[in-house]
Amino acid sequence: MLDYRLSDETEALRTTVREFAREVIAPQIGEFYERDEFPTQIVRQMGELGLFGLPFPEEYGGAGGTYFDLCVALEELARVDSSMAITVEAGVSLGAMPIYRFGTPAQKQEWLPRLCTGELLGAFGLTEAGGGSDAGATRTTARLEDGQWVINGSKAFITNSGTDLTGLVTVTAVTGTKPDGGKEISAIIVPSGTPGFTVGKRYSKVGWNASDTRELAFDDCRVPEENLVGERGRGYAQFLSILDEGRIAISALSVGLAQGCVDESVKYAGEREAFGQAIGKNQAVQFMIADMEVRASTARLAYYRAAEKMLRGEPFKREASIAKLYSSEVAMDNARYATQVHGGYGFMNEFPVGRFYRDAKILEIGEGTSEVQRMLIARDLGVG
Repeated sequence: MLDYRLSDETEALRTTVREFAREVIAPQIGEFYERDEFPTQIVRQMGELGLFGLPFPEEYGGAGGTYFDLCVALEELARVDSSMAITVEAGVSLGAMPIYRFGTPAQKQEWLPRLCTGELLGAFGLTEAGGGSDAGATRTTARLEDGQWVINGSKAFITNSGTDLTGLVTVTAVTGTKPDGGKEISAIIVPSGTPGFTVGKRYSKVGWNASDTRELAFDDCRVPEENLVGERGRGYAQFLSILDEGRIAISALSVGLAQGCVDESVKYAGEREAFGQAIGKNQAVQFMIADMEVRASTARLAYYRAAEKMLRGEPFKREASIAKLYSSEVAMDNARYATQVHGGYGFMNEFPVGRFYRDAKILEIGEGTSEVQRMLIARDLGVG
């Protein structure tokens, strides 16, 4: 029989992160969100809590847990705020994981201990302004010259790339041509502050306002040849494998937002009175909240299933896409219904659901759009 009960250790982690989110993040995150400011101190505290090291071995300063532990933590963070959840998700899945999966022993020893403790944040520069979902259309180039990679080009929408804690960005770049004439794409570590590496201003975003997202530019940026991550020409393939895992994490984050919408709606429906009674006495409101809970609960099972297959070492690409697609759309639906339950107050930024509504849409876009997920699912089924 399937058993999705959490282990005692994972349940304890869930409780710890839930308390941290409610007691530390919730009281102050709205102010950072409205100021469009990155809360460095909160991120440091999440590092002290061990969240950035959850799925990494203890030898690198990690917690020795699993990727599923990370997902559970992300769900709890996103129940309160998605900006802090995506900061952890990107720092782990995109910042540290490529080095852990594909880096040399020297790269792991240099970077992972500080990434695992949250002393430093890492980022991954894949997306370009003219690429979007077509990540293979990379135009950024890197050529070897006197034992150094000389990088030229730009990246767009890169999370964690310009904070006071950012230590590196791993970028994909065209390093040559394959025998079949296609692009040879490799991944290269570029430490923050490297000459020729310019970090743009923070984007003015619809949501995730307390997270850091920027454009990057490289103008004859030089880094040592040994900064190559993994095999030359395998950078794109490496990232695709990282992205499969990341979709499970984004699913967990989406479930957290969806569940947070339920939490806030239940609370508000019991407090807000209209026509002489709490609005939660009205069947229309009850049904909206019940449907929200059904969606969140079902989406949670989807990411649990994908994580289970991943941890067993079984193929999980289809399950990851299903979880990411379904849970991101659930998050958007629940944010819409939670705003409706709150009425006019749901349109006010002082209420969490207003923030949730603004944060939800990007979940249908980032780390593979809904259309890309449908394409991958259909392809895995042998359609087309």
